Amino acid sequence: MVISQLKRGWIKDILIIVIGVAIIWMGLRVVFGTENPFYVVSSGSMIPELQVYDVLVIQGNIPFQQIDVGDIIVFNRPADHDRVIVHRVVAIIDEDPRTIRTKGDANPASIPGTDFPITEEEYIGEVYTVIPQVGYVTRILTPPINYVIIAIIIGIMIIKQVAKSKKEKEIASTFDFKSSNENSMNENPVSFGELDKIPQDKEYVEPEKKPPELDNTQNVKDTDTSNIDSDEKKTPE
Repeated sequence: MVISQLKRGWIKDILIIVIGVAIIWMGLRVVFGTENPFYVVSSGSMIPELQVYDVLVIQGNIPFQQIDVGDIIVFNRPADHDRVIVHRVVAIIDEDPRTIRTKGDANPASIPGTDFPITEEEYIGEVYTVIPQVGYVTRILTPPINYVIIAIIIGIMIIKQVAKSKKEKEIASTFDFKSSNENSMNENPVSFGELDKIPQDKEYVEPEKKPPELDNTQNVKDTDTSNIDSDEKKTPE
């Protein structure tokens, strides 16, 4: 009973792994637009840019017309397509039809045996990114296990890269928001000593109290009365 449960558990785990790898593989094919989204470097013709057993992630949805001098591409051998080659584009031979020539970085010049005139028919894709030395798995393990492991590693790395790029964009947008706020606050700074010089808002400022005006009439009367009183108090000579 226990053994049967363990077997069921193992079978379930294996199915989950297989389904997960299949999803990753199909996703990579769709994203990068090619039947085989990665290749393992098997020679030193591109040293020091590419090392033996580096894994190349290929982007096949880059149009051949956009490939220019300096790009690293993967292509089939024109003769019988029995070998895949990765080299750098060194010249545009013709535009109609577009034909290019390649060369390995480690080679002093183009080699006739590998650097054929390449047309769109031989073109597979442009190198999108390089995963160093992961291809050693192909020496240790046999297909399809090695491809499964490589697919898992590439899938994890791509997911991490996408998450990292998203986080960097969020941080950049937050930084720009803070910078704009700080700039707006520092455009016209006001010191504490200048606060009393700021024009006041009439709507919220109480009107100034004026001193009461003197009543001129009353003052005159008072003056006259005082004069009369003083005259009445005078005694006749």
